[in-house]
Amino acid sequence: MAVRSKEDAASLRKLARSMYFSNSVIDGFLESASASEARCVSELIAAELASRERNKRARLFRKAAFPQVKSFDGYDFSQVSFPDGYTSDDLMSLSFVERAEDFLFLGPTGRGKTHLAIAVGSACVERGMAVRFFTTAQLVLMLTKASHAGELEKLMGEIARCDLVVLDEFGYVPIDVEGARLLFQVMSSCYERRSMVITTNIEFAKWGVVLGDDKLASAAIDRLVHHGRLVEFGGTSRRMDEALMLGKGGGDAA
Repeated sequence: MAVRSKEDAASLRKLARSMYFSNSVIDGFLESASASEARCVSELIAAELASRERNKRARLFRKAAFPQVKSFDGYDFSQVSFPDGYTSDDLMSLSFVERAEDFLFLGPTGRGKTHLAIAVGSACVERGMAVRFFTTAQLVLMLTKASHAGELEKLMGEIARCDLVVLDEFGYVPIDVEGARLLFQVMSSCYERRSMVITTNIEFAKWGVVLGDDKLASAAIDRLVHHGRLVEFGGTSRRMDEALMLGKGGGDAA
């Protein structure tokens, strides 16, 4: 019995095309398949595609190497100051990644910068984007080792394939001259090609001290400012607040 439902046939054709079946193969199947057979095949292909998508997400999350699981759910934006005309909804839309724009999350320790950076990265992965998360110290060490081993091009290539690079804790650990220049190389390679989210408690005026070179710092800042936004984090330390809540609640708070 031939397929009589146009909807079933259209669904099967769409799914089959995603599996790279030829039109002739699809036509041959639809000429003899019943409606129930067509639905079964459609469900089979849909299940396979869903499985591939789940596996892809799992690979992307492993590659991203987030230190913790974080999301936008329940995040308190009340102490986060966005530039005029920009909101938390704009950030969570992730449209900035498509435009290869950058963000600098600036504020004292414990204000939720890393949490938000991971949440942004995780949301990107959920949409099938490639993300890498590094602490600045970790990336500098990786770059230095790769440079000495003659594998810098390989590492830079891996970073170049990302849609978003998250650089956490910029300025928390001193960077030597070689490391600073390698880090700048990453920033330059990302400029106008892929987005960066950088978290730091160091104001621009002190970046020259962190990188050990005022000209290098000025060039890095220029790239971030040109296609980026500064987001400032205020309020009290979230870690301290959580510790106080745990203290008040005793063991039950955990």
